Amino acid sequence: MNGLFVIDKPGGMTSHDVVSRLRKITGEKSIGHLGTLDPMATGVLPLLVGKYTRLAQFFSSAEKSYTGTIRFGFATDTYDAEGEPTGPVAQPQFTLEEIREASLRFRGELQQMPPPYSAKKIAGTPAYKLARAGKPVDLKPATVVIDSFEITALDGDQAAFAMKISAGGYVRSVAHELGQILGCGAHLSSLRRTRAGVFTLDEARPLADLQPLAGNFAALEAVSIHPRTLLPEMPCVTADEQTIGRMRNGAQANLPEFSQAPLVKVFAGQRELFGIASRVAGTLFQPIVVMG
Repeated sequence: MNGLFVIDKPGGMTSHDVVSRLRKITGEKSIGHLGTLDPMATGVLPLLVGKYTRLAQFFSSAEKSYTGTIRFGFATDTYDAEGEPTGPVAQPQFTLEEIREASLRFRGELQQMPPPYSAKKIAGTPAYKLARAGKPVDLKPATVVIDSFEITALDGDQAAFAMKISAGGYVRSVAHELGQILGCGAHLSSLRRTRAGVFTLDEARPLADLQPLAGNFAALEAVSIHPRTLLPEMPCVTADEQTIGRMRNGAQANLPEFSQAPLVKVFAGQRELFGIASRVAGTLFQPIVVMG
């Protein structure tokens, strides 16, 4: 089976757990998610199934949106509520406005240090494996872009927030660093992803909704994202059988109505996505991803 599903990930599951569950539901071994969610986090988790995994390269820069809460008073080794405290508990002594003022530092392009317990690799080994083994975790700062970071409320020692951050950015690191700025320590206490690129909670489905559809490809296809809506920045073109045959063999083809588009989605029918083609010159396109 080929497709893209947007799952509303429940808390307590890893992203890999969701992949494993969807493998059983679809019977398809080749499945990949578009951006890891920590076990504690919930919300939008898009997954590519079957030959659609070949499209992952085109989703790599998608911005993510989140809501959640930050607890002030102590930091943890994982930067979230699942970790161990790294110091004594302090009583926060600041106002909502003071938190908002401190949060202004987290805007635009900045250098961010990933958490030691993260999937970032060091000489091929994920950082969290080194951290769990008590080995040094020598991570380097990465450039991220935070389009918005709004502190929306303060209730006791917990502040609610909303954030838009570039791919590869860690909300946990923002919570940790905000606690350092305010001098009392902090960690991420809850997190919900509300958007991943163009995919939102409105179209996300709980895994429980898909379970009864296991093995029913027609029903699963009906609840997957329609391929013509994928990668909306690329125009869709329905090619005739002769053109599909040429492109399947790696040959270039003329697509005259898309002389200005750098990339197009090529369909063999209304729903059958054949692949992605790149403009060579004028109206001549070269297939760069072929589904079959």
